[in-house]
Amino acid sequence: MKKIITEIFLFLILLASCNNSKKSNTDSFASITALVDSAAQKRIDSTRLEKKQLPLPTIVDESFNDFIYTFASDDNFQRQRIVFPLPYYNGEVPSKIEKKYWKHDYLFTRQSFYTLLFDREEDMDIANDTNVNSVQVEWMFLKTRMIKKYYFQRKKGCWLLEAINLRPIAKSDHEGFVDFFARFSTDSLFQCKRIRQPLIFVTNDPDDDFSILETTLHLNQWLAFKPILPTERLSNINYGQSEKNDSQTKILALNGVGNGFSNILYFRRRAGKWELYKFEDTGV
Repeated sequence: MKKIITEIFLFLILLASCNNSKKSNTDSFASITALVDSAAQKRIDSTRLEKKQLPLPTIVDESFNDFIYTFASDDNFQRQRIVFPLPYYNGEVPSKIEKKYWKHDYLFTRQSFYTLLFDREEDMDIANDTNVNSVQVEWMFLKTRMIKKYYFQRKKGCWLLEAINLRPIAKSDHEGFVDFFARFSTDSLFQCKRIRQPLIFVTNDPDDDFSILETTLHLNQWLAFKPILPTERLSNINYGQSEKNDSQTKILALNGVGNGFSNILYFRRRAGKWELYKFEDTGV
């Protein structure tokens, strides 16, 4: 009898042990399954969020000039086209700008005109190249000799601002163009000394709207016809054109913002000094 009771007791212990083992395995697998499902759901949500946040290409993305005007004018569009947190470099000191701290940047759209710099005339056509995928918008501060660069990249058809870099303008072994222009635009006596006589002048033919007239200007005529020159800072859009400190020529284009204004100043460095040798006024 005692033997039978002992066997029954052992059987009950074994049965309980099996049930606990099954319950433990069930709980363990349930926990793992829950973790896997949670991770999978997070990946799905992340993918959906990425797709939702990825901007769609628009007609303004075909031309960088169209894009940058919309980018600078439209606050909502601008925020959509910035990679946040945005890397910002002040010299060698890196930081990042969070989206909530970003302030709308109008760039040059609140000015009557903006400027572009080229080393060669043939480089000027690159501004209309729709195949360009990397562009830097620049501010050159004449008094502080600092340059601020905005780095734009076109990805999947969309232009995006990926970084900003503020640093000193590189020094030149000769008279630097920025240093020269800072004085040329503010010192009238210095300006007169640095203008070729006579100055080549290209303009619209007053007797034929479809013809261009090339003539020359004397110094007093230059003073009468010259455009308003920027004195605080120069803007530039680098589409991939050459920008060399040792270049012996510089072309400064002044383009109106929505007003048809267009002037081009041609400079060259002779005996280490810059001079204006050609002035083109073919705007509307």
